[in-house]
Amino acid sequence: MTINIQGDLQAIDWAKVDGMLPAIVQDSVTRQILMLGYMNPDALAKTIETGRVTFFSRTRHALWTKGETSGNFLELQSMFLDCDLDTVLILARPNGPTCHTGAVSCFDGDDASSVSFLSELAALIHDRNVSRPEGSYTTSLFELGKSRISQKVGEEGVELALAHMDGDREQIIGEAADLIYHTMVLLEHAGIPFDDICTKLKDRHIQK
Repeated sequence: MTINIQGDLQAIDWAKVDGMLPAIVQDSVTRQILMLGYMNPDALAKTIETGRVTFFSRTRHALWTKGETSGNFLELQSMFLDCDLDTVLILARPNGPTCHTGAVSCFDGDDASSVSFLSELAALIHDRNVSRPEGSYTTSLFELGKSRISQKVGEEGVELALAHMDGDREQIIGEAADLIYHTMVLLEHAGIPFDDICTKLKDRHIQK
């Protein structure tokens, strides 16, 4: 994957920021602010090299990659240097909750819109695929494999079409939710990030 870097990172005035560059991290899909951290030159270089957001801990005086303990990595998508060359904005794809409390964002109360919940759902489905907790319906789908997952998407598509023919609003909403969920499970099983679908839709809209 190509990482989009805007601005001359070589022009960062490290002396101005005492060697600690503030880094604001946003969800690349929802644009929800996830956290604020600090980077020294080594942390910035490692972030670009590995594609996973890495900070410098001011308490431990060491580099730390977000998610190295929890598995909730922040996958780098884009990086923007501000006009004063002393702050960086990072757009990342979160693999699970960002905050150590289990919340999506470290900023309490900053809830994303209902539509942006799809990003949270994609992260949850990814986690189910990786951890496979017992008793989870999503886990059972992954265990059944490609054929059953594909079959469920087909079934839900037909049920949505029939609901539309019946004209039942609540049934349409329910069946549409089922179709979207099972489609996201299929995408996860196929190894395709949900963000790639959003990007394709955005590109098509711009072209039209």
